Amino acid sequence: MENLWDTRFGQKEYAYGTLPNAFFKSAVDTYNLKGKLLLPAEGEGRNAVYAAKKGLDVYAFDTSIEGKKKAIKLAKETNVTINYEVGDFYGLELLKEKFDAVVLIFAHFTADIVSDYHKRIAELLKPNGMVILEGFSKNHVEFQKINPKAGGPKNLDMLFSKGTITRDFPNFEIIKLEEEEVELAEGIFHQGKAKVIRFIGRKINS
Repeated sequence: MENLWDTRFGQKEYAYGTLPNAFFKSAVDTYNLKGKLLLPAEGEGRNAVYAAKKGLDVYAFDTSIEGKKKAIKLAKETNVTINYEVGDFYGLELLKEKFDAVVLIFAHFTADIVSDYHKRIAELLKPNGMVILEGFSKNHVEFQKINPKAGGPKNLDMLFSKGTITRDFPNFEIIKLEEEEVELAEGIFHQGKAKVIRFIGRKINS
């Protein structure tokens, strides 16, 4: 997996473009997010840089050093600063932090780790902290067959459903949880009609 992403992000062009994901941008603008923001599997930094431009204190990570290089380059060109680590999730320095929001944009993990990752991510949130998630739906497989350029994992177990979201984020007030058909135009790897799950949740005080 890591070699795949280093290969993809090692090219000159930005694999998913330099503009923020549309759903993420809308959520940041609508909810006027403040404070510390965590972006797992952030890749080349398009969302991290947008959040930093909006005044958020941005922490991002990925397994790809090539992704980090592109993200830091984009941040410098945009005159913003982001914190970006490369490595295994459970070995990161940012685990010492607490966050006001976590954004998971097409952050797909294998079935054996995804629930543990989501649980740990929820623990990193402050009370009333928000999760913003967009990922390919299990029903996206049919769109992949028609248009491979739409992107997304080929492994059905790595795709989302509304049920997997409520399973993994049980102690959250659901602000939005929908399966939607969208038209993606993100770089060269997300192009065309896609089926996605969109989730916005607020951590309930415990």
